[in-house]
Amino acid sequence: MQSTTWVSANALSGFGVGLEPLNQHHRAGLAAAGAALGLHETRLTWVPNLHDIDAYLAKAIDMRAQGTRFAWAVRVLHTQEIVGTTSFHDLIADTRRLEIGHSFYAKAWQRSFVNSACKFLLLSHAFEAMNANVVGFRTDALNTQSQQAILRLGAIPEGTLRSQALRRDGSIRDTMLFSIHRDEWFAGVKARLRAKLSE
Repeated sequence: MQSTTWVSANALSGFGVGLEPLNQHHRAGLAAAGAALGLHETRLTWVPNLHDIDAYLAKAIDMRAQGTRFAWAVRVLHTQEIVGTTSFHDLIADTRRLEIGHSFYAKAWQRSFVNSACKFLLLSHAFEAMNANVVGFRTDALNTQSQQAILRLGAIPEGTLRSQALRRDGSIRDTMLFSIHRDEWFAGVKARLRAKLSE
């Protein structure tokens, strides 16, 4: 396993959200976020339900200890509600590349400020605290809502991995890849995203 000592993944906050290193005390909030309005039954993203929340948390915590994935719980600060989770993953130390993903938010907070705020915090941290070269994103080729959200961040499409993964229902998915380079972040992506959050 490559060294990930360049990764720092402590608590982050701003623009109305707090990102807390995911732990067992987030169990109830995360389970509620996934269960709200049947989010855990969606076909295009994998969201834990009450039956597998413990395994989900144990895996995320173990991967953090191994340095292969760094997961946060997402808290809306004005309500103190845990509304989802997001992660750094697929970390490549030699080229300072990582991806942001394994994200989901409770239905009530989708299409709100939450996703943009989380992405701003994580991208700022990756490029400015960790000196990352590139941050990637991936999503199901059928998940147009996720694709549009990634494009609104200013990410550039990289291509499609055909038959790359299984969905929850056992069907095979194509995976679309996107990325933001550090030059793009400082040249305009950061300013546009900050302006959007300040509206």
